[in-house]
Amino acid sequence: MIIAVASGKGGTGKTTVATNLALATAGERPVQLLDCDVEEPNAHLFLRPSIDHSVVVEIPVPRVDPQRCTCCGLCADVCPQHALSVIPGQVLVFAELCHGCGACSLACPEQAISEVGRSLGAVEAGTAGSISFVQGRLNVGEAFALPVVRAVKKMADHQRVVIVDVAPGTSCPVVQALKGVDFCLLVTEPTPFGLHDLTLMFAVVQKLQLPAAVVINRAGPDDTRVQAFCHENHLQVLMEIPEDRRVAEGYARGIPLVQTDPRWAVGFRQLFHDIVRLAERNPG
Repeated sequence: MIIAVASGKGGTGKTTVATNLALATAGERPVQLLDCDVEEPNAHLFLRPSIDHSVVVEIPVPRVDPQRCTCCGLCADVCPQHALSVIPGQVLVFAELCHGCGACSLACPEQAISEVGRSLGAVEAGTAGSISFVQGRLNVGEAFALPVVRAVKKMADHQRVVIVDVAPGTSCPVVQALKGVDFCLLVTEPTPFGLHDLTLMFAVVQKLQLPAAVVINRAGPDDTRVQAFCHENHLQVLMEIPEDRRVAEGYARGIPLVQTDPRWAVGFRQLFHDIVRLAERNPG
C-alpha cells in the first residue's frame, strides 16, 4: 500500500505526520518512507537514517556540433521548452530550460545534435532502524524537480507499506508524487490560509480520483471552518494534533511525537488502520 501525505501549503506539519506514521506503523509491519519534497527534504531530521547509497539524477541535454550544424532552425522549432535558439551562424542551448525530451536530436537532419547528461540532483537511500528510507535532493538553484521525484518514486518497495512525504503546494512535482498512490492524507491547519490551500489540494486529489482524509495540526477550539469544509465534502478527519507547547518543543528538538508519549504511538497506529479501512472501502 502506498500512502501519500500532502498539504496545500508549507508548514502545516506534513513531515511530522509522515514520519510519525512511519515510526508507529513500523512496529507492526515493514515500512518505507520516500521523501519526495526534493527541494527541502527534512524527514531525515526526525528519522536520522544511515545513508548507504546515493545516485546522481541526470537528464540528457543537447550538444550541437558546429561542424555539422547548418543552422536550419528545426531543433528550435520542435523544442517545447524553447531551450534552443538559432542566431546567424550559431545555435544557442539553454540547458536550464531543457526537459530532456530528445526532440531536437531526432529532428536534426544533419545529425549534428548529441546528448550529454546534466545533473539535477541525487537520490539517497538507507535505513532508519527497521524503516527503509529514500530521499531526493534537488541541486541548489535547480528549478526542474520532476526527474528527481520520479527517481525517488522508482525506489518504492512494494513489499512494504510505502509512505510518501509530498512537497507542499499543488505544482507538477506534487502531482508526480501522487501518481500511483492508494490513499492521500491531507494535512492542514485551522487558519484561513490552511483552509484555502486545503480546498486546492482537495481539488487535486479529486481530479486524480484518490481516496483521501484529513489530519488537522495545531487544532484548537476557535476556528471550525476546516471541520465544516470537511463535513460538506464528506472528508473524514482522522486525527487532530492539538496546539500544545510540548508538541512544539519536541518538534524543535527533532523528536517525533511517538517517542515523546506512548499515546501518540497508539494514535498513529490507529491512523494507519483507519487509512487502510477507507482505502479498501473507496479504492481510487
